[in-house]
Amino acid sequence: MDTGINEKDRKLVAEGLSHLLADSYTLYLKTHYFHWNVTGPMFNTLHLMFEAQYNELALAVDLIAERIRALDFYAPGTYRDFAKLSSIAESESVPKANDMIAELVAGHEAVCRTARKVFPAAEKAADEATADLLTQRLQLHEKTAWMLRSLLEK
Repeated sequence: MDTGINEKDRKLVAEGLSHLLADSYTLYLKTHYFHWNVTGPMFNTLHLMFEAQYNELALAVDLIAERIRALDFYAPGTYRDFAKLSSIAESESVPKANDMIAELVAGHEAVCRTARKVFPAAEKAADEATADLLTQRLQLHEKTAWMLRSLLEK
């Protein structure tokens, strides 16, 4: 493979993207779980909001995995892989609606931190495609975290 990025640099980028994929998939699963189980006075609003968010995350994990493949590495894809790579903890129970929101804020913020950690490897490799993907993901996760945080204001 010769796209202008050497194998060592591609590997570092792919490893960082694997962590981003694991965080994104874990957040997808948590968001879908909350969509199914939310209750309370904000049920309809949150049910629909969570659905839009997990649908967006479902598309995002595909883009991230395909970028890893475009770098000529295999994307992780098992729950075991994701558990090892993710910085987002699974929910131990079904939280109340406000706790769901708070957990999702923390999850989106975690994805932002993970995405930011990949930038140095992408920049060193002059991997503009990955940098563009990271920028798009950051914009989305920062906006989603802000919107969710606004629901917690008293």
